[in-house]
Amino acid sequence: MQVHFIAIGGSAMHNLALALQHKGYTVSGSDDVIFEPSRTRLEQAGLLPAEFGWFPEKIQSDLDAVILGMHAKPDNPELARAQELGIRIYSYPEFLFEQSKDKTRVVIGGSHGKTTITSMILHVLKYHDQAVDYMVGAQLEGFDRMVHLSEENDFIVLEGDEYLSSPIDRRPKFHLYKPNIALLSGIAWDHINVFPTYESYVEQFRIFVDSIVEGGSINYNEEDEEVKKVVMASENPIRKLGYSTPEYTVENGVTLLETPEGPMPIEVFGRHNLSNLAGAKWICQHMGVDEDAFYEAIATFKGASKRLEKIAETGNGVAYKDFAHSPSKVNAAVTAVKSQFPDLPLIACLELHTYSSLNKEFLEQYRGALDSADTAAVFYAPESVAIKRLEAVSEADIAAAFGRDNLHVFTEPAAFREFLMAQELHRSALLLMSSGNYGGLSLEEVKTAVENH
Repeated sequence: MQVHFIAIGGSAMHNLALALQHKGYTVSGSDDVIFEPSRTRLEQAGLLPAEFGWFPEKIQSDLDAVILGMHAKPDNPELARAQELGIRIYSYPEFLFEQSKDKTRVVIGGSHGKTTITSMILHVLKYHDQAVDYMVGAQLEGFDRMVHLSEENDFIVLEGDEYLSSPIDRRPKFHLYKPNIALLSGIAWDHINVFPTYESYVEQFRIFVDSIVEGGSINYNEEDEEVKKVVMASENPIRKLGYSTPEYTVENGVTLLETPEGPMPIEVFGRHNLSNLAGAKWICQHMGVDEDAFYEAIATFKGASKRLEKIAETGNGVAYKDFAHSPSKVNAAVTAVKSQFPDLPLIACLELHTYSSLNKEFLEQYRGALDSADTAAVFYAPESVAIKRLEAVSEADIAAAFGRDNLHVFTEPAAFREFLMAQELHRSALLLMSSGNYGGLSLEEVKTAVENH
């Protein structure tokens, strides 16, 4: 099968390209810009485009499919050529469904926790040598790619993202997977550039629950009232199975999970991650892994990449980075670190640079999210606000939205770095939350400051 990727350089897209090449497909692709690590990984596989840009001549009638990424524009010249030739055009999720329509589809949805839950499931299955197809939104330890597709595996585990499928398909990705087994971890308003009201956002999860195949099942976080309401309101003839946070304790910075065999130390921490673990256990049991086997495997799970990922530790200090950017994720991450290290002063730093987080109307959603921190800082670049054509946001707006008088707000990378390096990092718990890098902050420098003060 010959497949061409329009916008091959994306995090998800390049992993799908690598997976299809591994499966034996003939793969080509284009993009106008490709960043690391996508660039090196495509180059090593011989899939990096010789030139950056869009080349309609690459679209020939012998192609079996074109896969269109979100980075491309609706007027992309390669897309126009594919439409002219009548070649089948897929969005990323459409193609994943096409590859898995004869498999049992397990889809993990929710505003937060879905990457971690999917990662936990895949870790447990790998630990017990149970082969499955998968797509997950983070690079996992022990896995070559974020996507794996085969002909022989019975199950596919899919992280169900509620963002749009492609520039010409405005449906959320997780509407297209039609799960046999589903999970819903939580609902907290996000992506306001696409879902301008809370109600329009929640509606996407109602559609997701109704998309589960008849006779299928959903495991849902019964501690989340919105999730519970959405699941209970669905008239879809499916099994509805609630889960809740298991019992646990924290002793000397170690989380102990209560199991039938007694307290068991685990690597992940925070109430939200224990809730994620409970959901993952249910799904693994649906897939044939019993409770004892789950506990044995999950004890060795260290977390998904960039999700409370430890970057430095000494006898008296510790530092984590986290992908958190939405209000619910920020609150969960800050609370988790404070609970795990109650005797250490917590320094929590957040970079705002997504469309939602820089929107003046949405900023109010962050109120209280940093309250558990002893010292809290927010960094944002005013030019990012301008690029996104949003109303200007002032430092006073940020401080007022978070509802914290002593919030440190920075707009210059150098000033933020100076503030951070002036803190007693060697005897604190530091949490850096961002999907960016604070305008060029060196994590190696942070690590050195924590470990070699």
